[in-house]
Amino acid sequence: MNIKGVNLGNWLVLEKWMSPALFDGTTAEDEYYLPRQLSKEAYESRIKVHRSSYITERDFAEIKSFGMNTVRIPVPYFIFGDCPPFIGCAEELDKAFAWAAKYGLQVLIDLHTVPGSQNGFDNGGLSGVVKWAQQPESVEFTLKVLEKLAERYGCHQALWGIEIVNEPLLEAAWDTFNSMERYPAVDPEMAKGSAPITLGFLKEFYIKAYRRMRKFLPEDKAVVFHDGFDILAWKDFMREEEFKNVVLDTHQYLMVAEMDGCQQTLEAYVKYVKEVLEPVIEEMEQYFPVICGEWCLFNSLACGHDTNGGRSVLNGVEGITEETFTPEEKKKIYTTLADVQLEAWAKGSGYFYWNYKLLLDTVNDSNWIGWDAWDFGKCVVQGWFPVQK
Repeated sequence: MNIKGVNLGNWLVLEKWMSPALFDGTTAEDEYYLPRQLSKEAYESRIKVHRSSYITERDFAEIKSFGMNTVRIPVPYFIFGDCPPFIGCAEELDKAFAWAAKYGLQVLIDLHTVPGSQNGFDNGGLSGVVKWAQQPESVEFTLKVLEKLAERYGCHQALWGIEIVNEPLLEAAWDTFNSMERYPAVDPEMAKGSAPITLGFLKEFYIKAYRRMRKFLPEDKAVVFHDGFDILAWKDFMREEEFKNVVLDTHQYLMVAEMDGCQQTLEAYVKYVKEVLEPVIEEMEQYFPVICGEWCLFNSLACGHDTNGGRSVLNGVEGITEETFTPEEKKKIYTTLADVQLEAWAKGSGYFYWNYKLLLDTVNDSNWIGWDAWDFGKCVVQGWFPVQK
């Protein structure tokens, strides 16, 4: 199956910039600190309302109508409700599976956060801390969560696969992302000793996870692993007969290309996709089915200013007050980038757009000009992204 998918980010794993109102009345920048700054009642009430309204059955019908066949659902390590003060969300995932089955969609479960954090990003649940790999008890806890996910959903008709862990930050990308400065830690003591994950550790962890998940996961369900932002490092990995139906996930954003020095012009973006990304996808597809598990149309050019690698209003980067381009010019930028990126992912085994929706008012709040490109529904409706046949 060629994957045409979309991510349901910010539903079960929160990201402040995607729905800032959830964090009102707090200084929390991530999910770790939100329940520590609200009363138990206020936190539980907010989370329950958010989860029940942000994604519903109707969204699955809409995703199907856009021509998609798969959803990638980020879940937190506390999905099973065993890590207070956080609230579990297995019931919501159960509902998602029922909706997916009804509308003929497949599901990729993506373990998006782990205790101690694998990357220090805000979307890892704990900003500015990268200590998961140094904590054997956290690593073991993660393996148990993966086992439980495999046991609970492994034989479900709507399951396409399970992704072991989202975006572990390897040494190769440590300086590019600079997560210690980009997402400053609230507690410097907690962040002390943070370090990139080594390739050796990650390979060993993936093999352990594969073996423990396969006890419950039939071979027709995929085990997906993320490249840690070092896609070419995996050529000699899992080549043995034992490993069946293993899929490589790579995340490729134009804002990361900008961070790596790509000029903020349409020509430069197109050249980057064609000459850097496409050949790499094609090369790695010889070893594994390759999916681009996260990408989007967002870029600084269409925002009208340098976003410093996708830093938002919430990171203190002010937007502009008026559009730089006419709607027609903007549409040309986005449709060109949609076409060239879809061509690149077609050299592999498919893609998942990030993200299905955001709770941002990009019309009335001029600070957010250009940020509707992260919202798949808005991209489709505005004709920036072609409805898939």
